[in-house]
Amino acid sequence: MSARALERADPGSLAESLAERSLAELLRSAAGAEVRAWRNSLPALARVLCDAGLEEVEVLLEYRMPLSSLRADAILVGTHPNTGRPSYVVVELKQWSEARMVPETTDLCWLPRDGFQAHLHPVAQVRRYCEYLRDFTALLGDPGHHVTGVAYLHNAQDRDVTELLATGDARAHLFTDSSRGQLIRHLQNQISPLDGALDADALLESPVVPGQQLMRVAAEEIIDGGKFHLMDEQQVAVSLVKRAVAISRQSDRKEVIVVTGGPGSGKSLIALHLMGHLGRNSRSVVHATGSKSFTTTLRHVVERKNKRVAKLFRYFLDFGSAEKNALDVIVCDEAHRIRHRPDKSNSPDATRNRRSQVAELIDAARVPVFLLDEHQVVRPDEMGSVREIDAAAKARGCDVRHVDLNEQFRCGGSRAYERWLLRLLDLEPGGPTCWTPEPNFELLLADTPQQLETYLRARQESGSTARMTAGFCWPWSAPRQDGTLVDDIVIGGWRRPWNVKGEREVPGGPRSSLWATEAGGIGQVGCIYTAQGFEYAWNGTILGPDLVWRGNGWHAVKDECKDSSLKAASPQDFSRLLRNRYKVLLTRGLTGTVLFSTDPETQAKLRTLIPGRVAP
Repeated sequence: MSARALERADPGSLAESLAERSLAELLRSAAGAEVRAWRNSLPALARVLCDAGLEEVEVLLEYRMPLSSLRADAILVGTHPNTGRPSYVVVELKQWSEARMVPETTDLCWLPRDGFQAHLHPVAQVRRYCEYLRDFTALLGDPGHHVTGVAYLHNAQDRDVTELLATGDARAHLFTDSSRGQLIRHLQNQISPLDGALDADALLESPVVPGQQLMRVAAEEIIDGGKFHLMDEQQVAVSLVKRAVAISRQSDRKEVIVVTGGPGSGKSLIALHLMGHLGRNSRSVVHATGSKSFTTTLRHVVERKNKRVAKLFRYFLDFGSAEKNALDVIVCDEAHRIRHRPDKSNSPDATRNRRSQVAELIDAARVPVFLLDEHQVVRPDEMGSVREIDAAAKARGCDVRHVDLNEQFRCGGSRAYERWLLRLLDLEPGGPTCWTPEPNFELLLADTPQQLETYLRARQESGSTARMTAGFCWPWSAPRQDGTLVDDIVIGGWRRPWNVKGEREVPGGPRSSLWATEAGGIGQVGCIYTAQGFEYAWNGTILGPDLVWRGNGWHAVKDECKDSSLKAASPQDFSRLLRNRYKVLLTRGLTGTVLFSTDPETQAKLRTLIPGRVAP
């Protein structure tokens, strides 16, 4: 809409319309704070634009960033008054009336009314939005297009946010109610009064530049840095770790940083960024996981550039005898896979003296960092949870900082797909709902496994990465003596092998730990242990007979599960772990997912929920 239309709009009606759009796109109701922000902040922006004589400038509200569910509050679109070229101003609106900088940081601030909860500095936030837009929007790759940002704290006076005012550069500026006149002059220097509708349409229709898979540039991210942008809470998490490291050797108390987020929210990106930054700044840092595939793959891709750095990727169980605080930082990635017990000894002395695995990890470093998604616990002996980590940290007198990565970067940035899936699998309330197709993420249903495979192979042949996964419902055989794989998965006339069992090389296929990243993986079906933690452009998942739809809900069938680790689980735990597993398998795709169920009644239910079909 134009700035004039924004000014004339009733704030309540506009907020209601944005809330309805949020519900339709994100499958969630807008929070009260969001609605209040729309009612209060958008009229403040409209008045500034009209006072600046920019009534015809186009205003894109709640603009969704490419390949992400992040949203810019507004983007102003018009032409630059000096060059006549398209000009875009990204606007971040804050209702803050008072704020302070977090000590020992340059890009974090806190609000006195919230207590010590860290927020990314508004200028740092909007600057990253500008950089992200340039990198992922084809139109803005043209150097003649102007992309700048402003943060407007319309309820604040300069005297109440003094510590925030020193940050700013040519790309992003901070303004308050005290500097409203300066904001007006700044906008007049960035955008002319001409109608910006055509340039806004061009931005909305611009192709998206494909993102890079993290594993493909992991070595460069660690050794050189700068391959990925850290956005919003991702940067908050990193800056909190850097702050904790800076003060760790002078402080009597150490801080534990706990970062939670769903698939694709950036947990592993944070881990690799920290590995690189801390290593380049002479801090001792180690990366640890509970996943052999994930750790082996990281070692494999990093040792191509630096074998010494590859040795810094370890396992959770390696720290039982580590010297206390021997490391500056331990980055516990995939921390939901931390185990209940670090060893199998049950003697009375061992039981009395045994630390939990999470306690061992906390003790090993001055700053322990845990990155986890509680919906990815897939075995009964996995206990990684915020509650368990908090309890272990507090028992040791540690302060705990929490960061919630509440945005989505995998699945085409589709927050709606993540919520749709959580409701489908009854991991969140609300029940299954029909999928509404989105422009950046495709969800399709295949009628047969052969259709699923054919479709994925076509995507692979066109230059994308594609993999098949399935529930653990078939036996998993070792390779034959000649190295060929056994076609364990049999569905009608369709037969395929699991990924390689173990680290053995086989003709035409990668070893188990490299199934998700190396050529040849498309011909094998991945299980939960090889797929978890990885991403690829196209994902195909086969729902096996262990999870079927009957009547009005899911039924977990333990007799159909071939994973011995689940045999001792209670019926309730088995059902939850099984649904967590399928949630993991169904969130590996960056661009799209193809789904098929071996059970006719389940397949029929999916037909009522997924309108897209793989062509026969």
